Amino acid sequence: MIITAGKFKGQKINVPDESITRPTLSKVRMSVFNTLQAMIDFENSTFLDMYAGSGIMGLEALSRGFSKATAIEKHPKAANIIKNNYKKFTPSPEFIFGDTLKICPKLEQKFDVIYIDPPYFSGVYEASLQAIENISSGIIILEHVTDVDFGNFKLIKQKKYGDKFITFLRN
Repeated sequence: MIITAGKFKGQKINVPDESITRPTLSKVRMSVFNTLQAMIDFENSTFLDMYAGSGIMGLEALSRGFSKATAIEKHPKAANIIKNNYKKFTPSPEFIFGDTLKICPKLEQKFDVIYIDPPYFSGVYEASLQAIENISSGIIILEHVTDVDFGNFKLIKQKKYGDKFITFLRN
């Protein structure tokens, strides 16, 4: 995969086997960050990728000017690939190995943007939204193919790409 824009534009990263993760397509990444750019100033903003997979969303965030990015991943093979990818970049996202649903409620930092893209049929979207209620200070982005109960979050924008939705929420 290749980073699509910013200071790391054109840099390649390794990705885990497709049986482990489903990397976000470049056109979707570009759309996500272009939409975000119209909503917030990236400078001094923080980004959390809850289900990091390859780690590319955190790299895209830093490449485009976010001041800090954090990635969480629990699959050991994916985690090793992310760590190796992040070694190539300065700055690089902070990486946390473990279960997102257990880690997020314990985090003390608030994030301006939180990206939620778990395995599509894992059934963890609502639990993910609950896990971030106290650490979200801005925009939440969901990548999903099934209906999701947004709970207390307000829908601000939704785009469809083939069979998937990119949904932007706010507290």
